[in-house]
Formats: sequence, C-alpha cells, structure tokens
Amino acid sequence: MLKQSESAFYLDGIKYQSHYFSLPLNYDDYTTTPDHVSVFFRELVKTENEDRDLPYLVYFQGGPGFPAMRPCSNSGWLKRALEQYRVILLDQRGTGLSSPITIQTIGHLDPNQQAEYLSHFRADNIIRDAEAIRKHLNIDKWAIIGQSFGGFCSLTYLSMFPDSLLASYITGGIPSIIRHIDDVYHATYQRTLDKNSEFFARFPRAQELCDRIADTLLDNKTVLPNGQMFTVEQFQQMGICFGMAGGPEELYFQLEAAFVEMNSKPELSYGFLNYVLGQQSHLTNPLYAILHESIYCQHNASNWSAHRVRNNYPQFNHHKGAPLHFTGEMVYPWFFDQLETLKPLKAAAEILAAKSDWPNLYNVEQLKKNTVPMAAATYVNDMFVEFDFSRETLRSMGNARAWMTSEYEHNGLRVDGEKILSTLISMAEDIKAIQ
Repeated sequence: MLKQSESAFYLDGIKYQSHYFSLPLNYDDYTTTPDHVSVFFRELVKTENEDRDLPYLVYFQGGPGFPAMRPCSNSGWLKRALEQYRVILLDQRGTGLSSPITIQTIGHLDPNQQAEYLSHFRADNIIRDAEAIRKHLNIDKWAIIGQSFGGFCSLTYLSMFPDSLLASYITGGIPSIIRHIDDVYHATYQRTLDKNSEFFARFPRAQELCDRIADTLLDNKTVLPNGQMFTVEQFQQMGICFGMAGGPEELYFQLEAAFVEMNSKPELSYGFLNYVLGQQSHLTNPLYAILHESIYCQHNASNWSAHRVRNNYPQFNHHKGAPLHFTGEMVYPWFFDQLETLKPLKAAAEILAAKSDWPNLYNVEQLKKNTVPMAAATYVNDMFVEFDFSRETLRSMGNARAWMTSEYEHNGLRVDGEKILSTLISMAEDIKAIQ
C-alpha cells in the first residue's frame, strides 16, 4: 500500500489534509488481478482541534458514482460532526480523485475488459478500501455516516467489519437486504407516480407545458448544447428532481421559460436546453448508470430491471396525445444509445446487466445480531429508498433505531444537516447508554 499526502490548507477554521492510497483492484485475488486503484480522501479537523486525539467519522457519499462533497465552509452536518470528530471525506473508488471511471480512462479496454474492471466498484470493495485505510492509519475504530447509497455502503460495512465501528449514522439510505431488484422498482415506480400527481396538482400549467415540450421533441429534431439528440425519454428523466426538496419548484420555473419566439415560431430556448444538459449527470458520472442496478443484486442479474418493470406502468410509456409523466432515478438500456459519453460503454453495460454471480453485499445474520449503535433518519415520502422496505430492514437489525419523519425529502442531510446529525448522534448515544 502506497500512501501520499499533500500539503494542508485552511478554510473557515478547518484544516484540510489530502491523502492518496494505492489499493488492490480485486481484494479476492491479488495474483490473477494485480491491478491497483488510487483512492483519495480528505481529512478535515477544526484548527483548534488539530492536536487533539479525536475519533474519526468517515462519510460515504450517495450515488453510486459520485465523489465526496467539497465543502467550502463550516456549516450543515459537517459543522456538527467537527465538534467531536475528525471527518474523512472519501472519494469512493471510481469517483472524484479515486481512479475516476470515464470513457477517457477505460475507453482503451474492450467491452469484456471494461465489464470485468467495473465489476470491482460496488459497495463491498468501497468498504474494503475504507477498512484498508483504517488499518494503515492505525485507527482502532471509527464512526461512519452514509447518505443514500452511502447508507447502503454502511450496512455493507456493518456486515463485513462490525468490529471496526464505533457507531453508524445513516440518512435516507436503509435498503432492503433481502428483496429482489424487481420489488425495488415496483415500489419506486409507485412512489414516482405519487410525486407526479403532487407536481401536476401544485402547478396548474405544468401538464400543458410538459405536453407541449414533449410534442416539440416528437415533431422536431432537437439537440442539446453538446450535440446530443434530445428525446422525450431524456425529458422524462428530469423527474428525478421530485425526490429533492426544492426540486419540483426549480423544474417548474424552468418549464415556464422553456420556449422562445424565433421568427414568430416557438422553439425550445438555449437556456432550457443547457439546463437539461446540466441535469444529465450520467454524462460525467458513468458509474451512476453502469452500476446503479447492481447495487440491488446479490447472486442475481438485474437484466435491466427498471426497463422490464416499467411495462407494468404504461403511464410512463409516452406517446403523442397522452399526458406526459416523469420518471426518476431509473436506469434504462437506451441511455447507452442516446447519451453521448455512454455510447462507447454499451456492450460493457449489457454484460454487467446479465451478470448473475454478484456476491452478497449484506450478511443478514450479522446484521440481526449487530451490536454497533446504528441511528438512521428514514424519510416517509422518500422517492428513491422505499420507506416500507427500510422499516422491514430495521426490524430485522440489532441495535438499530430510526427517526421516521415526513419533514424531509431524500436530500434532508443537505437541507438541514446540522439538526439531522445532532439527532442521530443523540440517538446513538442513547443506544450506548442501555447496552
């Protein structure tokens, strides 16, 4: 293991220290797969605590496929965390500065090589990376916080290395640990239909505007600023914002300004098209598309679950004259036909969608006898992580307490992080007190 550290810098009373580690690509077989990945993390501590021996808190980002946050101020959940922890912001392998996955970095591989390489970027190896770093830093135990997919990673950590953990805090990220992926998408489509109903009820003009945009895309060749064809399916994907506080409002205001008059003829404005492009995070974070369905797979293939299950919900299969419905976080095979930076990865994505030997991500028995204090914020109206499935998992776990609330959407940690983390820390301390 090779470690490199950069010179520290300071912002808003916080010391930022960057570190890089060289870690195995495949922890299960060093000999046949000798490749390594570079894993980056940034350690933050309040300047007044630099010389104090504080416990560590590791942050697992949502996604999958996104880097850790780059905070510029001592605010939100970080402010509360830094009161008692040194915080580690980990770029999960394949993201940020940790051997990032892009067409530029893996385009030289053939599809089979791409699929094999990408198969090592799920939660199990993210956790093995964290554990290797913990051991190298000679940290006896540390606490973890996981947002969304980061919560999935947290349950994997509790399954694999529970003796390494002081406490686990999870926000909007308690997955089903036993259900088939198709069950997940049936629930997700139902939630998405609910969010559509709420959106169109709140904004009386929204349906008219959306149908007009959809008709324009069906009747005219429309390209985004990157030259990519803009389709109805891509427009529907903008419904992902329904799961975030402030998202529906932002989308509606964009819809209001979607058209401009050109030679007495309406057409979609450059500003709207540029906004659409900016929302297509799959273009810059391909892991989000390639591995999203695999996070629900344990010894089974996804076989494009969201695409198959969608046939049970014809409202989402738009045709001219029908009211448009938005989809959400679902991943579809057409991504790899339409989205420019995903097209070269189509064959690898097909291989991974058919992969049926994904290893287990969760140890049900270990979680049942869990002794690590685990406190979770679960959101009743969460569009991405089914609340009923979260409750099901929590009932099966030892030493787990949940704050179940309808006060927040999926991005509650971003909106009111200081309050949420304070609540979870208090809950975990209560668990410790009665152990």
